[in-house]
Amino acid sequence: MTPTDDPDVQLMLAVQRDDRGAFEALFRKYSRQLVGFARQFVGSHARAEELVQDIFLKIYHTRRRYVPRARFATWLYRIATNQCLSEVRRGEYHGRMISLDPPDDEDEAPLQFADPEARSSEDLLLGKEAAAKIRGVLESLPPQQRAALLLARAEGFSYDEVAETLGCSVSAVKSLVHRATVTLRDRIGEPQ
Repeated sequence: MTPTDDPDVQLMLAVQRDDRGAFEALFRKYSRQLVGFARQFVGSHARAEELVQDIFLKIYHTRRRYVPRARFATWLYRIATNQCLSEVRRGEYHGRMISLDPPDDEDEAPLQFADPEARSSEDLLLGKEAAAKIRGVLESLPPQQRAALLLARAEGFSYDEVAETLGCSVSAVKSLVHRATVTLRDRIGEPQ
């Protein structure tokens, strides 16, 4: 599939022509999942929502310079990843509050940790504790590793798409994902 075959690319090309309906359609389609993605970097749902608003404002203000070279989602996540990594580098967030409560919305958290068929309250508590532990380990990963892992595993991007999004080689992406996975296994105690 060429980028111009992507229906979201067509919507973005309509945005270039000042079609607000197309912009709203892209916002509705991607904003919730981007909030979940950004939240993995900044920890705060409110700050993640602000970042996503900033991302979409940036897209709108620079819409005339858009050139479809890849899937729209790849381009969008490149902007989102860069915004999140800049936020982490600036250190403008004040740590991460980890809640043991399940998210209000499935789209809010890009990773599903708890066993949905757990029946006893003990099983539910163990699932919540495991989720909190995984979130803590994810937070401790270097930002590039976290971004590569989230894009490849949680967002379902191919290694080629992750490489394009992060601006690095496919072999670098494989290395980042592998190191992140090994770190997760080591810190969580899962056998390799």
